Amino acid sequence: MSEAQAQSMTADQVQQASSLYREDFEAVRSQVAKAVVGQREVIEQTLVCLFVGGHALLEGVPGIGKTLLVRSISEAVDLSFGRVQFTPDLMPADITGTTVIDESEDEQGRMRRSFRFQPGPVFSQILLADEINRATPKTQSALLEAMQERSVT
Repeated sequence: MSEAQAQSMTADQVQQASSLYREDFEAVRSQVAKAVVGQREVIEQTLVCLFVGGHALLEGVPGIGKTLLVRSISEAVDLSFGRVQFTPDLMPADITGTTVIDESEDEQGRMRRSFRFQPGPVFSQILLADEINRATPKTQSALLEAMQERSVT
């Protein structure tokens, strides 16, 4: 809904939209809570980030279910999920994608070569970026640019 549409809504329309949001939010929260037990506040805060189109920073020791939480949310709302384990040798193209040579035969049996873009994990609807601090600044910039600009260059 655009800002102009939101400003022209009547009180009843606002109430109805708010009620629908609460129902959707609760349905997703309860679905995720089946997989991630005992983390109600984290689930709710992460869902708020998702619903408002923002980003979430999940911190914690290994084994508390960060990956499970993000994967469960993506399954509950039927969004594609990607995960990147950041390491010092990770390159920006490993995140954004790269152009590869595609070889195939044509109808006459001749080999044809063409370039094809192979999208990276940043093209997922939900991306879990693990251990960002381990990557080089250039690789971190590729991720942060995609997060800020919502586009890949």
